[in-house]
Amino acid sequence: MTKIFLGLCIILGSAMAIELDKIPTHVTIDGENGGNVNGKAWDSSMLKGKIYTLFYVDPDEKDLNNPLADALKARKFDRKKVNSVAIINLAATWLPNIVIEAKLKDKQKKFPDTLYVKDKKKVLVKEWNLADDNSDILIFNQQGKLIYKKFGEVSASEIKKVIALIEKNL
Repeated sequence: MTKIFLGLCIILGSAMAIELDKIPTHVTIDGENGGNVNGKAWDSSMLKGKIYTLFYVDPDEKDLNNPLADALKARKFDRKKVNSVAIINLAATWLPNIVIEAKLKDKQKKFPDTLYVKDKKKVLVKEWNLADDNSDILIFNQQGKLIYKKFGEVSASEIKKVIALIEKNL
């Protein structure tokens, strides 16, 4: 019984690698692990100074949280205060990376205010224990603290709460 309890504690502890009201562990995605679509490294320390909504997406689930993305776009937040990052979990799909990377470059041109990042080796799944093969949403305040997380689809009622949370933290 004690072994079961300890095992559950370990599992629960590791499942909380990225915790609300805390700055997550520092992560860099670069080189063979991926990086920005422009070829430069992505560093989690950039999630400060503004409110950032981070979409961590399996390409096979790319449309799951479009209603949230549309609501954020419709709200027209001041880009000097609110921004977004889309990190694509390339290791979570059967689609060839070259096809996805070409689409990401096009998206970066179409949406220059959103930073697009490639995660080729599930770096954030491993480092922050994000949900794999899913659409994960993380929101950080200006200090870089996590103020919202959702693994999976954000419902219509949650979208209203997310918008209110961002407005409250401006």
